[in-house]
Amino acid sequence: MAKIEILQVYDYLHSIPELGFQEVKTSTFLAEQLQKFGYKVTTGVGKTGVIGEIKGQEPGPVLMLRADMDALPFTVDGKPEVRHACGHDSHCSMMLAAAAVLADKVRKGTLKILFQPAEEIGTGALAVIKDGALEGVDYILGLHNRPVQDIPDGTLTPAVNHSALAQVVIDIEGKSSHGARPHLGVNAAETAAVLTTAIMSIKLNPVKTWSCKVTAIQCGSVFNIIPEKAHMLVDCRAEDNTTIDEMLTKLQQAVDGIAVAMGAKIILTTPTGIIPAPQYDPEMVKLLADSIVAVAGKANYRAPITNPGGEDFHFFTRKYPKLKAGYLGVGAGATPGLHAVNMHLNKNSLQKGADVLVHAALKIIG
Repeated sequence: MAKIEILQVYDYLHSIPELGFQEVKTSTFLAEQLQKFGYKVTTGVGKTGVIGEIKGQEPGPVLMLRADMDALPFTVDGKPEVRHACGHDSHCSMMLAAAAVLADKVRKGTLKILFQPAEEIGTGALAVIKDGALEGVDYILGLHNRPVQDIPDGTLTPAVNHSALAQVVIDIEGKSSHGARPHLGVNAAETAAVLTTAIMSIKLNPVKTWSCKVTAIQCGSVFNIIPEKAHMLVDCRAEDNTTIDEMLTKLQQAVDGIAVAMGAKIILTTPTGIIPAPQYDPEMVKLLADSIVAVAGKANYRAPITNPGGEDFHFFTRKYPKLKAGYLGVGAGATPGLHAVNMHLNKNSLQKGADVLVHAALKIIG
């Protein structure tokens, strides 16, 4: 049985953070390790992704284990930096440790290990889908470290119920004029302000959890010129796919109405599409729950949690509805929170996540 030092792997990956679709050092290292364990390795999946594959001696299902690889961009002391502030280095470490143990334990079916690029920009899952990575897969398990706000350090949960997410871009085109003659122009800044009020007035079912908020407005340059253009960003989240579809419909209606009222041209786009809400298979949730109790004990089990974050893992079940998916949450004491520039976690808690993955996987292909 192959074995790796998970803490050493984490320290190395943490030292080489790379942005989405730029994970060259990360994917090269992971591919080399999978080859050492005896996996058949395919690189360049979805540009920088890696798949390791091992077939058992007996026929059976295809199980995929997936971890994301990319880091996040920051500006620190006026300088651009890339940091693993969401813990994808921890995900790869847990997945690689599990892959090492499972390498000689696949008895039936096929095990595939997917290291996926570009989760943070919401298009990595779509890229590996386009390359056919999910064809023929019957079961898939993903995982994510959890911050202290979700579950305590050292505990685990068998499901993280993310929100559906849409990153909305709104471009406004008005007409420039002198500030002393505003009636000759169409003020893009005022249009953005009116549209912001309309967005804040959107109402959806209060029983559902959702949010629709303006996060950025860019327009204008000097005080006495009516701005011709404005650029807006809107963050849309909802607990299920039906609710976010309704939200985006109402958002488009607001855009259309304000455009007529203000005499502006307004274009709404969703560059990454709608990142869907999860569709977990109850069988897989129970499998992970049982594995948590078996590996870490009942005291370290936590019930499924709801989290307003988005995750492109859920594109897999949107594209392949028959795919049985599960998603493990690993309490690793991430502080002060995910995506914080100074985020740090307890790397000593990662081994539990790897062990739960191994236990669950062997129930399917062992």
